[in-house]
Amino acid sequence: MAVSFPGGPAPAPGADDPLALLSACHGRIARQCATLSRLAAHLPMHGSDEAAQTAAASVSRYFDTAAVHHHEDEEADLFPALIESMAGSDAGCLHALVQGLIDEHRRLAALWLPLRAALSDIAAGRPAVLPMPQVQAFAEAYAAHIQREDDELLPMAARLISDDALAAIGQAMRARRGGGAS
Repeated sequence: MAVSFPGGPAPAPGADDPLALLSACHGRIARQCATLSRLAAHLPMHGSDEAAQTAAASVSRYFDTAAVHHHEDEEADLFPALIESMAGSDAGCLHALVQGLIDEHRRLAALWLPLRAALSDIAAGRPAVLPMPQVQAFAEAYAAHIQREDDELLPMAARLISDDALAAIGQAMRARRGGGAS
């Protein structure tokens, strides 16, 4: 077990606490969006220099792996477990929430594609433009999505999903990542 000392970083949550892991991922997504914005501002003056290449490769790697796993965690495991836990009239509201979040995942993926292409060029050292309006649209869409999940989805899941179901979600998350969860 990791030890956290006062003033030091807290250990990252693992698959044994899947809701905390999903929440922590939201912070990482927000940081990657901030890096993407800084990169868009950096390019006009510095081009695809070494710093830009490193940042582009890092952001691409994150959104092509961890963010994809995050959406899969929700759609394949969390959403079904949450729906399974509901009954009665609340189920209609929950189905609408889940479908809305799935639709947002699709929109985020569509917003990511042109950014990914530009980042690939930057990471390879080729000249590229990373349009700030596209970056802002992506970052704002993710921020709104994260806010909705943090305010509505995760608290509801914490209240309604059984410990056994959460353990199963954690196992699926671990398996999706090849044994580790991050």
